[in-house]
This record gives sequence, structure tokens and C-alpha cells, in this order.
Amino acid sequence: MTEKILAVLASFIIAVISASGYAGIALLMAVESACIPLPSEIIMPFSGYLVHTGQLKLFWVATAGAIGCNLGSLVAYWIGAVGGRPFIMKYGRFVLLNQHDLDRAEHFFQRFGGITVFIGRLLPVVRTFIALPAGIARMPQLRFHLYTFLGSWPWCYVLAYVGMKLGQAWESDPRFKAAFHRFHLAVEIVIVIGIVWFIWTHWKNRVREQEA
Repeated sequence: MTEKILAVLASFIIAVISASGYAGIALLMAVESACIPLPSEIIMPFSGYLVHTGQLKLFWVATAGAIGCNLGSLVAYWIGAVGGRPFIMKYGRFVLLNQHDLDRAEHFFQRFGGITVFIGRLLPVVRTFIALPAGIARMPQLRFHLYTFLGSWPWCYVLAYVGMKLGQAWESDPRFKAAFHRFHLAVEIVIVIGIVWFIWTHWKNRVREQEA
């Protein structure tokens, strides 16, 4: 089941980027940064593969991804700024964002300030939601977008670079294909365990909040 879901998701991402290039990269990364968990771990490596084929340039792939992160983060920022904590507490459950997550994000933001946005952009999962506490705190927008871009660009660059190198190895080294297929099942197991753990812990926290 997980393999089928990932395959459909990957096919959609590949189709969008293949059809629209840099604009498609920016669009998909904007979706991810608007608190919708569309994995950049698929978006950017495939973009890197297109760098390998000569269709795109690595620098502009990373830049398009970082611009997309800014566009999507603007939506999340204003949800936090206008709706505030009550809005997020009411609707955050639809993206499995609970009070504990929000408390933790706000704590780090209050302790470290704007640099939290930069660090958060370099971390999986956290990068998807970090704009919400920045909006709640009404962080100055110029600084917010600057930190978002500076944190997103290396993330996008590294993932795209990995995709480019994997594309080269895929076509030139048959041992790479064999190794990939051997570890494919292990990767799927890790993903399933991570998803189950995330949903289970968040569900338990929600039940405790309702019983309190």
C-alpha cells in the first residue's frame, strides 16, 4: 500500500516538473511550505535528475525551490498572523498539528527568535510548519522571507544534487541498481514505521487533550 501511494505521489510530482520545469518546482515546493506535507524529498531529487539529463540547471533548480518555499510560507505565515493560535488549534488537527507541536514550535521561536526559521528550513517535517509560529509572533516579513530563502536554498540544492548524482550512477553503474532494489524494502519499512509512530503519538496526545 505504501509503495503504491509513494508511486502515485512520485508520478504526480514527476509529471508536474516535466511539464512546467522551474515553475513546477516552485509550485510544488510552495505547496509543501503551505503546511501540506508534499515531500520535498521527492520533488527536489527528481529535479536533480533532470539536471543530469541536461533539461535544467542545478543553481536555478535550487533557486526555484527556495522561491517556492517563500511563496508557500507566506500563506502559512498569514494563517498564523491573522488566525492566530485559536485558528491553528481548531484546524491544525487536519494536518496532525496538535497543541504539543505548537507549544514546542512557539517555545523554540521565542527562545531563538528569527534564526529558528532558518534552522527549521533545514529540518525534515519541521520545515513544513515553521512559518506558523513566525506568523503568530508577527515576525517582520522581510526578515522572515530572508531566513526562509537562506534556509531553503541549501536544502533544495543538496537534495537536487543528490538526485543528479543518483541519475548518473543509475545509468552508468549496474551495481547501483542492484543495491537500490535490495534496500528498497528496508526503506519502505522505515517509512511505514515513521508514519505509524507519528500518527499514533499524535492521536494519543489528542485523546489526552479531549479527556483533560
